Amino acid sequence: MSRPRRVLAVFGTRPEAIKLFPLLHALAADDRFASRICVTGQHRAMLDGVLALAGIRPDHDLAVLQPGQSLDQLVARLLTGTGAVLDRESPDLVVVQGDTASAMAGALAAYHRRIPVVHVEAGLRSGDIHQPWPEEVNRRIITTLAALHCAPTERAAAALRAENAAATAVHVTGNTVVDALHWVRARLAAEPALAGPIRQLQARFAEQRIVAVTCHRRENWGAGMGGIATALAGLATRPDVALIAPLHHNPLARSAMQQQLGDLPNVALVEPLDYPAFVHLLDVAHLVLTDSGGVQEEAPALGTPVLVLRETTERPEGIEAGTARLVGTDPDIILAEANRLLDDAAAHTTMARAHNPFGDGQSARRIVELMAQLAPSDRDSRAA
Repeated sequence: MSRPRRVLAVFGTRPEAIKLFPLLHALAADDRFASRICVTGQHRAMLDGVLALAGIRPDHDLAVLQPGQSLDQLVARLLTGTGAVLDRESPDLVVVQGDTASAMAGALAAYHRRIPVVHVEAGLRSGDIHQPWPEEVNRRIITTLAALHCAPTERAAAALRAENAAATAVHVTGNTVVDALHWVRARLAAEPALAGPIRQLQARFAEQRIVAVTCHRRENWGAGMGGIATALAGLATRPDVALIAPLHHNPLARSAMQQQLGDLPNVALVEPLDYPAFVHLLDVAHLVLTDSGGVQEEAPALGTPVLVLRETTERPEGIEAGTARLVGTDPDIILAEANRLLDDAAAHTTMARAHNPFGDGQSARRIVELMAQLAPSDRDSRAA
């Protein structure tokens, strides 16, 4: 019997951990693979919480997070650190997810060593290299390097084929975030205390409808964040609404929120939530205002309408399906669209009941089978 194929997963942020843990669970349960895990620490506390929840113990931790470092410095540390781990582990396959600096550096370090790359959540495109920045370019770089492209939707697969990715290497798998969401909802049902901080806020705002807010994108820092905060302050004048906004750790992402919203009685600015509490927040919210990519996939799976606080999105399937609407950062537009969903029950119901195009909870299983079918590289053959 041939030896199990050695797989190294490289990731470093909370969204990556959320979207990869279903796949890591599936790989650990499959004797065709021997999987190892390298976390970069691009996020720290937020990453560690997901790892603990999912019972994942990394084999390597690069701990690259440093205050005030530039993107150049971050990418340099990621590339050399990941390269050293690859030299030590000598895997047959490297798995990366999405569009972070960790994913891009992991794919590039693997390419330098002729190790095939599996790209989970491949093919997302906004069409603008500056929005989201730098994620749009990160994901395009990974596409040029990957041996297996696991696209969440047919639109993403078509984008890859249009960029001349080999058609035989492109597969529609759905998005593993839906797998993760189902897993966490089952945990919440069995352990309601996991949603503790949000349950307390639900009691505080029992007479009001909850609007969830998340903002952190680099392209929104500065004027964009100021416009968003102005809109939220206007929304908070409604006595029938309460806003719950988990703040990002970066001071550039949180300062405008604190300045404009910090003293309002029906606004709760909270520290970043662990994943179960965040899922519960999305579940109980009347609507979500976000510049996040993942939330555009998660909230619709829970029947919660999404207003996207960006000018473009790499997830147009949600816009087309009617689960999300692009509103940008203009405060007047944000306020008008939020008020419409709060005042027009039919409009809210239409969005809440729209079909979620991003997956069915079986994506990890599909990806494992595709990895098993991936033809061995010369490196695999030499190591056998």
